[in-house]
Amino acid sequence: MTSRKTRWQRPEDDTPDPQALERTAVGLLARREHSRAELLQKLTSRGYAVTEVELLLDWLAAQRLQSDARFAASYARMRSGRGYGSQRIRAELRERGVAAELVDHELATVAGTHAGRIDDIWRRKFAGRLPQDYRERARQMRFLQQRGFPLADIHALFGRLSAGDD
Repeated sequence: MTSRKTRWQRPEDDTPDPQALERTAVGLLARREHSRAELLQKLTSRGYAVTEVELLLDWLAAQRLQSDARFAASYARMRSGRGYGSQRIRAELRERGVAAELVDHELATVAGTHAGRIDDIWRRKFAGRLPQDYRERARQMRFLQQRGFPLADIHALFGRLSAGDD
């Protein structure tokens, strides 16, 4: 019995079950957007050959079923909505294999929406209590830095807070 060839497979490939690879990839994409690098890692860790996975990923991209731009947009909106700053989102997208120009584009899009976000995050975390000493101020600043907010934005926040305190 010969195996049926899929649309993305090379004619000379004779893989055990190429439809399973396609089903797995489409199933992963049905749950959420994935970057190309994430899909490559997930599928190869399941035992599929890199060359087969690369061919499938090319086909998925051509069919517009997988897009790093769409993944970056979705991921940046989601993480920004959860209170993370641009530096953290940038690092996480780069870890997931998204190209630098896509990351920069999406962060520029999200940047306008997270301008007031640092104030909201600070108020929720610290209940609007101003730091009483340098140690507490450093602790609050570290929290915001770990969230991925730029130091300039953090200093601007504390400048606004201290100006409002007078």
